[in-house]
Amino acid sequence: MTLETPVAQLPAPPGPSAPVFLQTMLFGYGRHRMLPVWRRRYGDVFRLRIFPERNVVVLADLADIKSVFGGPASTFHAGKGNMILKPMMGEHSVLLTDEGEHLRARKLLMPAFNGTALRGYRDLVTELAEREISRWPSGVAFRSHARMQALTLEVILRVVFGVAEGPRLEELRGLLTRLLDIGPLDLWGWHDERLQRHGRWRRNAEGQARVDELIYAEIAERRTAGDLGSRTDVLSRLLTVTVDGDALTDAELRDQLITLLLAGHETTATALGWAFHELARDPVTLARATEAADSGADAYLEAVAKESMRLHPVLSEVARVVTEDVRIGDYLIPAGHAVLPSILLVQHDPAHHDDPGVFRPERFLDGGPPAGTWFPFGGGVRRCLGAGFSLMEATAVLRAVLTRFHLAPDRARREHTEPRHITLVPGRGARIVVTPRSHLLSNRNQR
Repeated sequence: MTLETPVAQLPAPPGPSAPVFLQTMLFGYGRHRMLPVWRRRYGDVFRLRIFPERNVVVLADLADIKSVFGGPASTFHAGKGNMILKPMMGEHSVLLTDEGEHLRARKLLMPAFNGTALRGYRDLVTELAEREISRWPSGVAFRSHARMQALTLEVILRVVFGVAEGPRLEELRGLLTRLLDIGPLDLWGWHDERLQRHGRWRRNAEGQARVDELIYAEIAERRTAGDLGSRTDVLSRLLTVTVDGDALTDAELRDQLITLLLAGHETTATALGWAFHELARDPVTLARATEAADSGADAYLEAVAKESMRLHPVLSEVARVVTEDVRIGDYLIPAGHAVLPSILLVQHDPAHHDDPGVFRPERFLDGGPPAGTWFPFGGGVRRCLGAGFSLMEATAVLRAVLTRFHLAPDRARREHTEPRHITLVPGRGARIVVTPRSHLLSNRNQR
């Protein structure tokens, strides 16, 4: 096909012909394995059919992905692309809205994650990280991913609510943890009210309803706070702003808060778990990272976090729904289809990253990899608001851990990747063994 070929005459992308249920299961439980297989079979643009009633087109070519990220927001709707999250995040979520409504939500949330705010959060992250790692057992294997989930949840609770004490927030911690600990099969229940009457899906629905009750109670209580104007937490900021003269409704507040709570810590926790997994198995890189932590060389620690996100992307893709027929490469993408720029395929492509299966933080120093070949936070105008916060948090946690502990693997064999809801996580929880560095130095001195 030539560039002059009318869009309407272009063919549809190729793809598997298996039933929707089978494609959904393969994508949900094995996309990290199946995406490379499908790419080899069908090329850089291929179509899948995924429940609930979605035709999706996976993209692995940089030029095609650039055309999506740089395309008009009126044509490529990220909010519609994230509709699988609507039952949990809510219709007002910054992740679920498009065009004018999205810009309004983004403008409201942006002050909480600008440079000034990040500097203010750094000490909080360090304090909570040091408190967390003070409880780590020496010489006993444990799941570092679970500990990072607990830590980053605590951080985002403080950032969102300003406090983390009291029975309401204590209950919220446990509920949010369980809400995130779901598999692809649970997603079916989000979109089928009949399933929500039974078993695991009923328990998930009841848990989510209770989370909503707690958040609405916190909003109601905070509205009456006498010091609201002097607070710097996200909830207080949102309660004091107006949009076109109108204050945010409780429903709007709930949707933004739950989005921050759920999306605001999982990426960082998983990246840190994988980083510890890799460092524990690479003495040379661990030594350099430890030296960077001791000397305050944050650039290298940030490179460790970025390389963890490259080698082990938490999300395998981002999504945009096209609102009109569009041409991508030599194919017609009909209106209503979702296009999925594949983070996993691009970041694992040897054409963009030398030895892509090797953990090498140095590739992010001195300018980093080529533009567009690393996008764990998405791209274009929809790039994640919390990207800077996530990297700051990961750097601070790495510094706290590495200045205190030596890391070792619990076994020689590497961990596998496991899909969990829409994310990819360490299958065994990124198990490591830590030893206080002071203990190691004492042993060396005795010898």
